[in-house]
Amino acid sequence: MRVSFEEMKAEIKRVMLKAGLSEEKAEICAQTHTETSRDGVYSHGLNRVPRFFRYCERGWVNPDGEPELIGQAGLMENYDGNLGPGITNAKFCSQRAVELAKKHGIGVVALRNTTHWMRGGTYTWDIANEGLIGIAWTNTESCMPAWGSKEPSLGNNPLCIGIPRDEGNVVLDMAMSLYSFGKLQVTRLAGEQLPYPGGYDKEGNVTTDPAAIEETGRIFPTGYWKGSGLAVVLDLLAAILSNGNCTAQIDKIGKGSCGSCSQIFIAINPYMFASKEEVDKILDDTISQIHSASPMTPGRPARYPGEGTLSTRATNDEEGIPVSEEVWNKVRSL
Repeated sequence: MRVSFEEMKAEIKRVMLKAGLSEEKAEICAQTHTETSRDGVYSHGLNRVPRFFRYCERGWVNPDGEPELIGQAGLMENYDGNLGPGITNAKFCSQRAVELAKKHGIGVVALRNTTHWMRGGTYTWDIANEGLIGIAWTNTESCMPAWGSKEPSLGNNPLCIGIPRDEGNVVLDMAMSLYSFGKLQVTRLAGEQLPYPGGYDKEGNVTTDPAAIEETGRIFPTGYWKGSGLAVVLDLLAAILSNGNCTAQIDKIGKGSCGSCSQIFIAINPYMFASKEEVDKILDDTISQIHSASPMTPGRPARYPGEGTLSTRATNDEEGIPVSEEVWNKVRSL
């Protein structure tokens, strides 16, 4: 089934208000969740609303929490999120990075003690829409085995990079696991298999069954040992720069997914050493070469990061946003 953007946003905002958020925060969160589903990241849009509601009920998210400035040094600032809603905390910090970058050429904001930011790419899309390069990442609770181990001890620590472009921003939004757990959920709800093996089942066999991987938690890191290594250093950098919690400490706190996590937001002026014309040529030449490469499947050329999002956005704006009837009914019952 499909629902309109306006209907989905209104329903999510109603739930956010029920969860105790202010009118302003409920509006920001509802808009962001709906945009996320509209852009095709269904796992972190509408599908995450019931979990967010439960976390507010349990006190794992503080609806009144606001970012609190802890320290600043030139182009860098450090905030405590006070367990406020992850979306509003991240929106604030990414905007502060933009403001610092417009003043200094680069802005870095480190955020500690916050909660799940939902779709990480939201914030690099925002920064790129301001005409700046955006880089952001978060650490998480353990939900992925380190390469060579059988049990989760790493976060999947999504990394997001956005580059502004008039014809459509280039935006990479990737977890450190081959498939995010949100992707496993969406695939399972659709009754489908993963296109490539994504982890192990309980017998230790490699599988494309999303439910089997959800059961074991043994999801593949992106690039196997390489993704495992990246997950470690992203975790350490987020915790060190924010003086916040690393994955091992988030596990001990035990406040659900990303409870009291650490995040980094960086904004960079792309035109400090090159003109806009020169930057545009770099982008256009790269994208042209990607598009001209012979596709594996006829009629399906390779795409640059973010191109699929723009296509999905246009389709869902016109036809309505696809929803799982099960999830939609669950949200409406809250």
